[in-house]
Amino acid sequence: MPVTYAKNCAEHCSDHPVKSRLEQKRLMDVLLSLVLLPAVLPLAVLIGAILKIQGGPILYSQVRVGRDGLPFRLWKFRTMIADADAVLQKHLDRHPSAKQEWRDHRKLRNDPRVTRFGAFLRRCSLDELPQFWNIFLGEMSLVGPRPVSQNELEEKYRQYALSYMRCRPGLTGLWQVSGRNRLTYESRVQLDDYYARQQNALLDLWILWRTIGAVLRGTGC
Repeated sequence: MPVTYAKNCAEHCSDHPVKSRLEQKRLMDVLLSLVLLPAVLPLAVLIGAILKIQGGPILYSQVRVGRDGLPFRLWKFRTMIADADAVLQKHLDRHPSAKQEWRDHRKLRNDPRVTRFGAFLRRCSLDELPQFWNIFLGEMSLVGPRPVSQNELEEKYRQYALSYMRCRPGLTGLWQVSGRNRLTYESRVQLDDYYARQQNALLDLWILWRTIGAVLRGTGC
């Protein structure tokens, strides 16, 4: 299925206007990332040092689906305890309401896996700083759909999968500035589809501006 998705999406996005728009977006990603680098790098080093002192891995990674359906490894600062998957499963088995919340959003408001420092990083969206590396590699964009796994793409996006794969996944996006966890997963998919169809430089700049406010208010996670 991933190969079919990638082939269809590549054919769907082969026209010159789309390629030109993607090239302009890529240039904006690189230039804005370089502008932000002097502020991002010292902060990332400080967070890495704190995580190192606390013990355990500094970074955490998962495979996500990128543009044209191509997989890539997404990086974050570690925010969870060891054996997080086992802890999550036990928690879901014991709490039916949490299990339903996980099914609906793939997130938990009161996640037993998240450390105290990890919760702070998530609240301020600082756990996502390593994704600037994904942006430099061209696997992600500053603005785009939230990166999803192959299972999420097949189970949740369905007929909107091709729309998702028209773009590089984003460090931020419409979902993050439109209510985030207050929205249903279905609303998130609709927002990603809208962004894929309407994406342009002005929309990206508006989302980035709104993201700054969300980060300063600490409404990141």
